[in-house]
Amino acid sequence: MPFREKGVPSVQQIEDKTGDFNAHYHAAGDTVAHMDPAYWQAMMQGLVATIATWSGPQPLDQATATPPPGPGEATPTAAAPSLGGCPMLPADDIWNTRVDGLPAHPRSAEWLASIGLDTGLHADFGSGLWAGGPIGIPYVLVPEDQPRVPLRFEYADESDPGPYPIPTDAPIEGGPQSSGDRHVLVLQQGSCRLYETWSTYPEAGGAWRAGSGAVFDLGSSRLRPDGWTSADAAGLPILPGLVRYDEVAAGVIRHAIRFTASRTQRAYVWPARHYASSIRDPAVPPMGQRFRLRPDIALDGFSPPARVILTAMRDYGLILADNGSDWFVSGLPDERWDNDVLRELRRVQGRDFEAVDVAGLMIDPDSGQARQPGGVPTPSPEPTGLPQPSAQPSAQPSASATPGPGAEATPSPTATRWTPVGPTAPAAWLPWLGRH
Repeated sequence: MPFREKGVPSVQQIEDKTGDFNAHYHAAGDTVAHMDPAYWQAMMQGLVATIATWSGPQPLDQATATPPPGPGEATPTAAAPSLGGCPMLPADDIWNTRVDGLPAHPRSAEWLASIGLDTGLHADFGSGLWAGGPIGIPYVLVPEDQPRVPLRFEYADESDPGPYPIPTDAPIEGGPQSSGDRHVLVLQQGSCRLYETWSTYPEAGGAWRAGSGAVFDLGSSRLRPDGWTSADAAGLPILPGLVRYDEVAAGVIRHAIRFTASRTQRAYVWPARHYASSIRDPAVPPMGQRFRLRPDIALDGFSPPARVILTAMRDYGLILADNGSDWFVSGLPDERWDNDVLRELRRVQGRDFEAVDVAGLMIDPDSGQARQPGGVPTPSPEPTGLPQPSAQPSAQPSASATPGPGAEATPSPTATRWTPVGPTAPAAWLPWLGRH
């Protein structure tokens, strides 16, 4: 072991005679047919995991995004994003499908002008506090046996009935005293069901009341009934579209990102299921509309974490999901965010985007499953408008969108720009290695 003799950490992997020895070793039968691929995959994963553990922490500023495919290259289908051991919808869901190769929508210029050509992006998430609450939309992870509690809704006709597994201390968007949207997101492990509520308030005995609520099976792309809201005005799930610190630290975001606009059309496009407006002007964007950062926008001058977020906006785009402040981008609060880095996004303006026509990806109008790159396109349908407006709590532009790190948020003394590359125990790396 020359490396060990020189004081260099090293790993030696061998077959022994305790059950994994190859009986055909150095014999005529020592061929591929007698190899155990699963065994050698596990061996190599253990080796890489050990070396990765020795590598120590990696500064977030050194995170790099996955480069886009070159000319003529097909976009590979990546594994579905995951959180808490659950997929954030299937890998071929529209949220997780790249749109960098799709055509621009014919109304792109009008819709950009409606939202604001000179308005900069705003990260509506970060570290620290704003108005006494965390900056962003939080979530809570609960076990499969989490007790379910009663829940009553103001808009019960478009809500999935309770009970929901909401713990008594579930974090509320904006904090317990918030007068804003007060979203509560609950991710249940095991079942991988996502419970989301809007305008949520605790009641006596552990019960809750909310304006509306929805339950999503994260292993399925089935959409809500046509015309139904959710905890979001567009009738879509919230959690799969939030920017998460761990994704940025890993160097890539593989899903579309939720954002808001102050004026939306009284119409919606796939995959949205609901509108929240009385505006009939077709020059105003409908709910569910996809936008992407133009490929000619240079990202060289941004820090690596900002480039990861902007690269996702270029490759996967943004989905208009609720009424709120223009170009406000949603994410999870996290004390590890560097708010100065997030403020860099302000330099990107509405004119740097384009609306995308995703109609060619639709397979079934009642499903979010998307035709992957290389499929046959279909004509773009007109936005769906319901005969009568549904009672939607977010019908007016939200005045409660948290100002986020663009305002003078209270800094956290524990905020850091460093993150470990992974668990310290090599065995814990194996699921991670299987996704890379």
